[in-house]
Amino acid sequence: MEYSRWAPRYDAIRTEFGFPFDRERESADALLRLLPAEARNAPLPRLRARLEGRDAIVVGAAPSAGPPPVWRLPATAPEPAIVAADGGTEPCLAARLVPTVVVTDLDGPVPSEVAANRQGAVVVVHAHGDNLPALEAWVPEFPGELAGSWAGPPTDELLDVGGFTDGDRAAYLAEACGSRRILLWGFDFDRVDEPTPDAQSRKRAKLAWARRLLAELDRDGGTPVFLWRRDGSLVPYPDGRSGPSTR
Repeated sequence: MEYSRWAPRYDAIRTEFGFPFDRERESADALLRLLPAEARNAPLPRLRARLEGRDAIVVGAAPSAGPPPVWRLPATAPEPAIVAADGGTEPCLAARLVPTVVVTDLDGPVPSEVAANRQGAVVVVHAHGDNLPALEAWVPEFPGELAGSWAGPPTDELLDVGGFTDGDRAAYLAEACGSRRILLWGFDFDRVDEPTPDAQSRKRAKLAWARRLLAELDRDGGTPVFLWRRDGSLVPYPDGRSGPSTR
């Protein structure tokens, strides 16, 4: 999504959650300092080369979802690309599925993301106002190809193609890279597993935004979005504009 269209959406998110922009920029500056020189070079073209024209299986971390059943896809289709959203990396590796791309703000099982990176996954590290310590701790640990993103105007070195949580940000990245379809696996917008009522409320608010942003991506973007159910069916994203259900 063009930044001019995305920016008003994120302004509303920033207002609702009270995200100070100066902290966003501080984290982005730290990420640029920590990324190796090659990771700051042409991030979007590098990712487009991996995702364009392919089905993007965006893997979330819903409890008990497990790895995506890639064997259910037609053998005649182009080989799909797995885009793991943070905690979705772990079940993929457990099933010996190395993600094509990992999208993370480093608040999940980061060692599995380091392992995926070592095996060939490009890791897109997102900087935001609350993860500066994680950036400092983990970015130097990645041995493979990296790219960076943040929640401000995109530059030649850092992406911002839209999206808020790791899951919907991964879908927005797939759309920006010209994926054929976006298949959401392991997404649960209703279940909240947080230790305190305040944390639960905040998580529900974030999931509500993720649900809405994915519907907007399906309606306004160039790539149809589907929910991939356990029975193998692909269901058009609710309130979006995807075509009839297919398999």
